[in-house]
Amino acid sequence: MHKTNAARGRRRWMMVTAAAMAGTLVLAGCTSTSASTSAPTTTTHSAPPSGPRGAGGGSNTRSSNDEGGSIGTVSAVSSTGFTLSTSAGVKVTVNGTSSTTYLKGTNPASESAVTTGEAALVLGTVNSQTITAGQVTVQPSNTGSSTDAAQVVPFQQGAKSASKQVGQVPANYNQGSGTITTGTTADKAAQAALADFPGGIVDRVVQLSNGEYEVHYIGVNWPHHVFVSAQFQVEGAA
Repeated sequence: MHKTNAARGRRRWMMVTAAAMAGTLVLAGCTSTSASTSAPTTTTHSAPPSGPRGAGGGSNTRSSNDEGGSIGTVSAVSSTGFTLSTSAGVKVTVNGTSSTTYLKGTNPASESAVTTGEAALVLGTVNSQTITAGQVTVQPSNTGSSTDAAQVVPFQQGAKSASKQVGQVPANYNQGSGTITTGTTADKAAQAALADFPGGIVDRVVQLSNGEYEVHYIGVNWPHHVFVSAQFQVEGAA
């Protein structure tokens, strides 16, 4: 009787151990499956999603932190920067940093040159309607007085985006294609686009495969894309 009970005990122990091992294997399998489904996805450069200032077919907003800028009139000054009001009614918050450079016309200036009522061109890093300024030019030589300026369509809540094209658009252009451009190149392309089509905010500059640039606009119902040549001449808009 003693041997039989011992044998039964050993069998029960073996069954419990086997069950525990089986449970461990199943748990390991679940853990592996969970890990594979939570792997990070690859992000690609594509057309930006619609935002509150571009809903209903209007301009798109994009918290991009890419280089761009805007041009307008200084409407308020604070201890951290100033507010820029564009000709299309867009309010842009401009934040200065210790590395921001200031010009008055073409001459070096200080932060004190920024005063209410002055025209200003701001170039820097853009996040929706906030620009961290790299360079501020007060009284810029070109304040957006070209014949194209009158064609800019301000944003209106619920209004459909204007669907038109002026000038030349690169053949086979696909929205979202190209390479994000930075530095002096981005500044020159943005400045050229803002001079012809003021009113919105440039939130990125993209170099296309043909060497030209697509300057992307937000804050207005038209244009959304301004095309600039490799020599920084505006060629068209859409």
